Amino acid sequence: MAVKKKEVEVNLLEAIQQFCADKSLDREAVMGVIRDSLITAYKKKSGIETLEEEENPIKVEFASSGDGENVVIVVSRKVVDSSPKNGLEISLEDAKAVYPNAAEGEVLDFKEKPMELSRIISSQAKQMVFQRLRDMEKELLYQEYKAKEGELTHGYFQRWKKDAMSIDLGKVEGVMPKREQNPGEKYHSGDRLKAIIQKVELRPREPIPVITLSRASADFVRKLFEMEIPEIYDGLVEIVNVARQPSIRTKVVVYATRGDIDPVGACVGMKGVRIQSIVRELGNERIDIVQYSSDPTEFIANAISPAKPYDVKADSVGREAMVIVPEEQLSLAIGINGSNVKLASQLTGFRIDIKTIAQYNEEFSSPEARERLDKLFSPPAAVAEEEDDGATALEDLPGLSTRLIGLLRSAGINNVETLIEISQDDLAKLPGIGQTTAAQILRILAESVEWVEES
Repeated sequence: MAVKKKEVEVNLLEAIQQFCADKSLDREAVMGVIRDSLITAYKKKSGIETLEEEENPIKVEFASSGDGENVVIVVSRKVVDSSPKNGLEISLEDAKAVYPNAAEGEVLDFKEKPMELSRIISSQAKQMVFQRLRDMEKELLYQEYKAKEGELTHGYFQRWKKDAMSIDLGKVEGVMPKREQNPGEKYHSGDRLKAIIQKVELRPREPIPVITLSRASADFVRKLFEMEIPEIYDGLVEIVNVARQPSIRTKVVVYATRGDIDPVGACVGMKGVRIQSIVRELGNERIDIVQYSSDPTEFIANAISPAKPYDVKADSVGREAMVIVPEEQLSLAIGINGSNVKLASQLTGFRIDIKTIAQYNEEFSSPEARERLDKLFSPPAAVAEEEDDGATALEDLPGLSTRLIGLLRSAGINNVETLIEISQDDLAKLPGIGQTTAAQILRILAESVEWVEES
């Protein structure tokens, strides 16, 4: 039994070093973990757990020898003539066995090997080492993948865990819950797939970080466009917003930062070659490229594609719109299970009512009905003048681009006074404005507007 025990202990460092290489852990950090764990175990064995760190006379050395690298515990002990009180003292007789000239009162260094610790203490030290190494690996993986949150990644389908997919990402496995899967897609073990790293989190009972992947999110489509469309990657075309119903339809709003670029044409590509690669990746999901406009009626008309509306009436204050289409365009405007009009509503921020020309003429045939309609979608001039009386135009804010002004106006924000009252979180929720753009708008406000406190 003694021989077996020695063999296990001698291989301790070798196993740790192999673990370090396999997991790509920093060697010096790992050695520090081993040192701390062995010192803690030795203190426990010697009954000196309460010893302060600055008073610590225990060191761990890694000494190279012909047989490889050995771990040695070095303890400074005081030589006493009586029985030792704890592990920091040694009897004169035992000291002379190592140092023949040892004298009472001297403090000498004595070396021990980890295998000379008791079996229980040695086992605890190994468990402590491996646990701390696992914690270190978990933290490093977390930091690595947390930095990739929101990025596109590749993986290989491994297996099903109930309704969730297990995806091999190389160093770790990611999980794709049912809600983040593209409905209708089927995979076999080893199939390669793309997904977005949606969330990375640490959970106490999980040995590795939990990495949630998604193929159903709008951000997944956004990243595919950034990867496939050079103009988007270079910033010549911007994605204003994305609305998606996975496996059915996606609408992407684009805007060109230069007047000589057609944003829709850039995304579609010659003979549709660019958009087709994205469509194939999404399992032939329908994709509509929508050109952004600061004019709500034009924007809604673009968003309702592939239907071609006869007329659009929009109320920017009440955020309601009526889209009038020819009879043969009705099903296109509504879409499968209402998907087209729902996505158009999400993109524009307007509640959209679809009517055919015949329905519109029948419902609003009388002059009174037409007058009510005009009042609904055209606020009285007096009210508009009252709202704008003395107000500062958005154009007066230096640094606020035409595109941002259009986004704010389409959301019913027509002057600086109204903009001041809106928080960053509420701004970020408006169509086409995220947290970054909201912060930019508030920064422009802070630099341009003089704040006066009322007494």
